[in-house]
Parts: sequence; C-alpha cells; structure tokens
Amino acid sequence: MEMRACQTCEQQNPDEANFCSRCGSAFAESHPEADPNSHTQDQSETEAIPSGVSEADLWKSAIGVSKSIQFNIKDGWSWRPAYQYYQEKFRLFQTPDGPRFSLSWHWPAALLDSFLWFLYRKMYMFAFLYAVGPVLSALAFGDWSVGIVWQIGAGVSANYLYYWHIKDNIERVRKSSDLDAMNQMQVLREEGGIQPYVLWLGVALHLFKFGLILALMNQDLPVGESPMPTERPADTKFF
Repeated sequence: MEMRACQTCEQQNPDEANFCSRCGSAFAESHPEADPNSHTQDQSETEAIPSGVSEADLWKSAIGVSKSIQFNIKDGWSWRPAYQYYQEKFRLFQTPDGPRFSLSWHWPAALLDSFLWFLYRKMYMFAFLYAVGPVLSALAFGDWSVGIVWQIGAGVSANYLYYWHIKDNIERVRKSSDLDAMNQMQVLREEGGIQPYVLWLGVALHLFKFGLILALMNQDLPVGESPMPTERPADTKFF
C-alpha cells in the first residue's frame, strides 16, 4: 500500500486518505491533467479554487496560524496550531449530503465568557448575542443562574457556528473575481484568525469582577435592626 506523509505532523497515511489520521489536516487533492480534447471537465470546479491553492490552504488561512493548548484521549495535552483542532471538529459536520450539525464540545466557549470567545474569533453577531442574551434572560426570569444554560449552548454549538463562519468567508472570497490566489489567501488571513486584544480584555474583566467581589465581601454593610417594642404603661388598659 502506498503511503504519504502529512505535511503538518509527518504522520504516514494511506495514499487515498483525504485527512491525516493523527492531526486531521486535509490533504491537497490531486487532479489528473485535463485532456485538452476532452469537454467533460466541469469548468466551475476548475475556477472554484485558484491554481496553486488547495482547499486546505484556504481553510488554514481563514482559521489562522495561532496555537492553543489542546487535549485528546490519544495524544493527551499538546500545544499545537488551532487549525489542527478545528479540522478534526469540522470533519464531524461534513457529510456526502452536505454540512450537517453533529454534537461536539468546545471548552473555551463554555467555561469562559462566551461572548469573549466569539469576539476573539471575529464572530461579531454571536458576540453581541452572547453579551446581551444572558443578561436579558436573567432579568426576564429573575434568576442569574440562567446564564449557565447559555454557556452550555455555546459549548455545544461553537464548533458548528465557527465552521459555517469560515465556510461562508471562503465562499464569499472565491466569488471575488478581481482577487488572484495570493490575494484571496491574504484577505482570508486578515478577515479570519483571531483578535489578540480580546485576551487582555478578558483578563481585565475577570480582574474587575474579582475585585468587585472582594470589595463587597470586605464592605461593612449596615445590618437591619428590628426596633425595640414600646413598653406600655402599667396602667394602660385595653377593652
């Protein structure tokens, strides 16, 4: 059996594999040279991806080259590109009949402030939704614990929402006829990736919350005292 090495982690994979069995990176599809006398080739497919740019290159440019701490049962904890993590998760949604939701879990979106993660990944509409949604829900139900439901929802849906976010960006850039291969990848890198300042914003917000809690704990709040009952004169009689 012929084998080929993954360009990301150098894992040996069968020649017919589309994704790396170790890190999940997509292999660039190899197409036979077109016969100039043949008219069976679909022209739309040849124009979908510019010459010299693979599908994996577009997705990698849109996700970015940032690294993150990741965990899986096979390899344990690792420090590797976020692109590899999302490639593994995105495979869950890709079916022969088209994209379909599949249950997955995203720890940062669930454990941290969800709106900060969506803002970090430049998903502004969902960042706004998760910024005001939990607050409005808590006010409506009169219970701040309803925010836990929002966090669970973010943990379950974050990978799928991010998949569509990247997919829509790539399709939009492909339709830009005035962009060549290199410019398309450059646009995806600029519009995708991460916003590093959100990390510092998250640290500042959590320090503020921690300081506010300490201030409330150390503050001498007035304790309500019940008024002393007025003593009735001994000769007072009630009929």
